Amino acid sequence: MDINKLKSQFEKYFKYGEKEIKKNSVAIKKDLKFFIDCLNKGILRAVEKRGNDYKVNLWVKQAILLAFKISPIKRIEISKEIYFQDKDLFIPKSRFKGENIRLVPNSSCVRQGAYIGKNCILMPPSYVNVGAYVDDGALIDSNGLVGSCAQIGKNVHISAAAQIGGVLEPVGALPVIIEDNVLIGGNCGIYEGVIVGKGAVIASGVILTSGTAVYDLVKEKIYKSQENNPLKIPEGAVVVAGGRKISGKFAADAGLSVYTPVIIKYKDEKTSQKVKIEKKLR
Repeated sequence: MDINKLKSQFEKYFKYGEKEIKKNSVAIKKDLKFFIDCLNKGILRAVEKRGNDYKVNLWVKQAILLAFKISPIKRIEISKEIYFQDKDLFIPKSRFKGENIRLVPNSSCVRQGAYIGKNCILMPPSYVNVGAYVDDGALIDSNGLVGSCAQIGKNVHISAAAQIGGVLEPVGALPVIIEDNVLIGGNCGIYEGVIVGKGAVIASGVILTSGTAVYDLVKEKIYKSQENNPLKIPEGAVVVAGGRKISGKFAADAGLSVYTPVIIKYKDEKTSQKVKIEKKLR
């Protein structure tokens, strides 16, 4: 079945009521298995780049939600005493044949419907959720999370305890997108459809959301999300956790400030050299 035909088939399923879904559950589940296999292979993606913009593939996210709805709970036994339970279409992957992927034991999990590219490294414990796309050469360090439908570019380094948020619902919402060659520092949180441009460095502890204002000290600009445009960190930007004073007498008397991410420079040879050293260690 080609992708266009698969899309048309699911658009028909989305119009079904409860009775029609139940009546056609065998056929729907068969198509869902093929659909999830396409996600696993990277043939389908929840987000596509068209020109300079990213667009959500609504039907892909809707199909994932349909899979959750129709799929029964399956028990996965590790031993007589230890077991897990999840929707049977989304049980964790167990094999990555011929892709030179290092899934280091123990306690890491890649859910069905997530794509992991060649030469990726996943350190334990880490988690990649359904619909996510992790491109070639990415490293997800210990306690790293890649959320539902998040898009991770080539050679991205997600450091220990960094959280890359995903967005499955609402279906029209853009998930987090990390472009190629980005370094995400430890304990960072990137959420709510933020886009991090190519080659950017997000220093440890930086939190970025759709409501965050980012102050660029180099270009003397402020970056914010707009109604139809997400917050985007410029290519090559080096972002650190900063702060700014709160106006008002009470805040001034108390010496209060609020957290603010700040672009302190753009990637230079010194910054690039650190990335080269990290690649050699891998």
